[in-house]
Amino acid sequence: MKILVAGYQHETNTFAPTLADWAAFNRGDTFPAYVHGQAMLEQLRGVNIPIGGFIDAAATRGWQLVPSCWAGAIPSSFVTEDAFERIAGSMEADVRRGGFDAVYLDLHGAAVAEHAADSEGELLGRIRAIVGPGLPIVASLDLHANVTQRMLREADALVAYRSYPHVDMAATGELAAELLARRVHAGRREPLQAQRLPFLIPLNAQSTWMEPAKGLYEALQAIDRRHGTVSSFCMGFPAADFDECAPMVWSHGAAAEAAAAELFALVAQPGQWRPHYLNAPDAVAQALALAADTDRPVVLADTQDNPGAGGDSNTTGLLHALLHQGAGRRYPGRVVLGLMFDEAAAARAHAAGQGATLELALGTAVPTFTGRPSDPPVRGRYTVRALADGRVTLKGPMMTGVALTLGPCALLETDGVLVAVVSGKMQLMDRELLRMLGVQAEAMKIIVVKSSNHFRADFTPIASRILVAKAAGPMAADPADLPWKQLGAGIRTRP
Repeated sequence: MKILVAGYQHETNTFAPTLADWAAFNRGDTFPAYVHGQAMLEQLRGVNIPIGGFIDAAATRGWQLVPSCWAGAIPSSFVTEDAFERIAGSMEADVRRGGFDAVYLDLHGAAVAEHAADSEGELLGRIRAIVGPGLPIVASLDLHANVTQRMLREADALVAYRSYPHVDMAATGELAAELLARRVHAGRREPLQAQRLPFLIPLNAQSTWMEPAKGLYEALQAIDRRHGTVSSFCMGFPAADFDECAPMVWSHGAAAEAAAAELFALVAQPGQWRPHYLNAPDAVAQALALAADTDRPVVLADTQDNPGAGGDSNTTGLLHALLHQGAGRRYPGRVVLGLMFDEAAAARAHAAGQGATLELALGTAVPTFTGRPSDPPVRGRYTVRALADGRVTLKGPMMTGVALTLGPCALLETDGVLVAVVSGKMQLMDRELLRMLGVQAEAMKIIVVKSSNHFRADFTPIASRILVAKAAGPMAADPADLPWKQLGAGIRTRP
């Protein structure tokens, strides 16, 4: 069997300040850069992303893959019309050439384009229009997909990650291969049952390393074992202002109706989805108190500047709080914040060289969902402690084996606080991103990560405590804080 394979990955925060243009899909910040043709298979084979798992599964099943293109950009605001049409046009041209028996798409599920709110549904619809109703189309989705009725209608089957941090991305590609095999064996679509939750779930409540999500995804797998179904629960990305932004449960299989109803009853209890946050000064004060009694680092999540959710990884609220409370003077060289996206600062550090001292205004005041800008840049004297070219291969449980190019990077120190500065946007999800600048995370007292949950996979094993902080930034930790205009009727912004 010949399978056309392609991918389109973007998580869109429609309230964020920066668009995902064609250049963003070619930079290779969080994801591998845009790639087309045979090079896609060579580059993505063995990588912990869905298409990597599908490639391996196809090999074991004896399937032949027909590569189209794969495109991914770091989460941000809308995908530009130009970028979407370039990506979709490339796939459509390859689909029109024919010569395959089925289609597999590695999709995110929460991409909003300037001209197409449901851009994955639009892409699936265009491909369906070319191949006709009988040819199987299967897609994998991110756990944060905002699954639409059109996506469910145009695809023969969809399956989503079951972990957040997403350590099972390749495994989800393998599940997509299983669903495709089931579809081909049956000769028709399996029964489908889907139901949308009537409220948004905050990102910080979604981690499957904690309850309730941990137990709920264990229950999902038990339900599938009992019913012989393949079920998914997408908790959704709660910052995409369009009418079908909301969590979704669905099941494929003969017992899909029973499986979906059982799963929905568990996940739709609202009281379990309410997280706790600290403001920046309180988070730093608590971290300093905790750090006094442990040799393991206290980890602070700067969740509202998460570049994995639409932030630009450049706000300074927690850096101001660390300096104001003397964190670096108490633990010199053992307090680190990252990753700070500041190309100008990184360039100046490289020009000056290791050991140099610079006068800098680090970070950026950016527009936020409140209508007020984030905290001002941190002006002061910075010493260049280390330099790197930004080429790093991730080794943690999430995105294992993915090679990144973050451009010129520098480790800057001011008043005892270390700041890992990069020229490409990337959330601090992997300890290798600190090691490339000579920072051993295990030796730190306090680590501030610009991330919401993905950091937990690689940092939980070394952390004494994890605290979630709300410093001013473009990604609302509480969806109810956002100025929604298009959200569907009956969808509550709080559980």
